Amino acid sequence: MYPECIKKIIESFKKLPGIGEKSAERMAFSVLGFEPESLDEFAEAIEDIKKIKRCPICNNITDKDECYICSDSKRNNETIFVVEKPKDVVLFEKMGNYNGKYHVLGGLISPLEGINPEDINIKSLEKRVEENNVKEVIVVLKPSIEGETTMQYIKKILAKYNVKVSKIPIGIPMGTDIEYIDSMTLEMAFEDRQDIS
Repeated sequence: MYPECIKKIIESFKKLPGIGEKSAERMAFSVLGFEPESLDEFAEAIEDIKKIKRCPICNNITDKDECYICSDSKRNNETIFVVEKPKDVVLFEKMGNYNGKYHVLGGLISPLEGINPEDINIKSLEKRVEENNVKEVIVVLKPSIEGETTMQYIKKILAKYNVKVSKIPIGIPMGTDIEYIDSMTLEMAFEDRQDIS
């Protein structure tokens, strides 16, 4: 029905979350309407994604040797914000009132799914706390069994260090992904953070 190149781009768009057949077709025809210059820019932007890698310090995404936050000497090294995904870093950066560093776990502990502490980026967090003068670790994870399990594990492994381990308070609905929470709620939760009990 469609030329092969259109079929391929429709199938590619369908791989994106929440995109079905109809949406993929609309997107493919939108791309088909691009001017040649815009089409080149679009293709180049997709190709450039291959340059993205993980920051060796915090595990955030970057196209440099270190992410822009870890390489920023003006950032406060005494506070580390622990999040699950790189997208969560962007959410908290948009708040504009946090000047510390981040640590991206890349998942949550979930024994039922076979995800153990060694399967996510926790060991390097402990190393950062041990080797740097970190005063506070703020754990901001999805309010769920997995998030709570991961938070408690982090508190346990950091107990031997002179570091405050805090979390944002309840008020964020259980099971809600951090990325779906509005910035005002996040900002208020950040300001009202409390020790992990």
